Amino acid sequence: MFNARISGIASYLPDGILDNEMLSKMVDTNDEWITTRVGIKERHILRDPSAGSSWMGIKATERLLASTGLKADEVDLLICATSNPDYRFPSTGSIIAHGCSLSNAYSYDIQAACAGFIVALQDATAYIRSGMYKHVVIVCTEKMSSMVNYQDRATCPLFGDGAAAVLVEATEKEGVGVVDAVFHVDGNGLEHLYMPAGGSAKPTTAETVAAGEHYLLQDGRNVYKHAVTNMLTSSLDVMHRNHLTLDDVDYLVPHQANLRIIEAVADRAKFPAEKVLVNIQHTGNTSAASIPLCLDEFKHKLRKGDKIILTAFGAGFTWGAMYLVWDM
Repeated sequence: MFNARISGIASYLPDGILDNEMLSKMVDTNDEWITTRVGIKERHILRDPSAGSSWMGIKATERLLASTGLKADEVDLLICATSNPDYRFPSTGSIIAHGCSLSNAYSYDIQAACAGFIVALQDATAYIRSGMYKHVVIVCTEKMSSMVNYQDRATCPLFGDGAAAVLVEATEKEGVGVVDAVFHVDGNGLEHLYMPAGGSAKPTTAETVAAGEHYLLQDGRNVYKHAVTNMLTSSLDVMHRNHLTLDDVDYLVPHQANLRIIEAVADRAKFPAEKVLVNIQHTGNTSAASIPLCLDEFKHKLRKGDKIILTAFGAGFTWGAMYLVWDM
């Protein structure tokens, strides 16, 4: 049976910058309030109102193909993880595949909120291990600004836009690539993090628009509590299952949701700060794109054989952790 390894990575952040000073002119907040609570200084915003998540996904995928040398017609499958699809249908993945001329690839979307990258990577691993596909592209792309209410100071400082893509390939080498993962979902989390209207349960009407029900709503206290507990326990679970100690693990790469959440998880797991990769200061929370954006930023620091724990928590609630041995 083949192993699945990440053999390439690339990303795209839009040029538009929304820093804390600019945000303070839009809503009742300030740099100190945002920095001390969530650790974010700025976030990237896709300002073109006609460009959706697929636009950034195409940019990231094109950069991935250019950096790896893989030809477009060699891609077997593209999996798109997003909470901000261009349309209800068709899939955003199909738009990205078309935009990148992936003529031989099948494509589909997954919706696992902020855990989208590790869930998509688990899917890709299963396809690779089965022998069904040899080259799988995962693209995570999120135009979070499209669902944020910039009059809500509790949520608007948190989120930014961006995309990242990885190439997952088969290898016969043992002990590299995706080794193990644990995933969980608890539907009781629905009321704490969701968009109330716009779906089939509450279709769009003039009343839902007027009531602001097409923006992300978050109960910050509940999300914080569950995120810390569940990212911590899932990380420790996957470490214990694979007989890993803190000394064995080279890096923890958490979903970049909130610096306080990241620090709480690291502190309780006793990970030293130098082993925790963080870039939320200048990206904000980019949902499914956050982990691969972070990996791409620090890829020159990573070495073959590095043992990495990825962990994420998102709406649903859905969460999990993955043990990955770097092989780039």
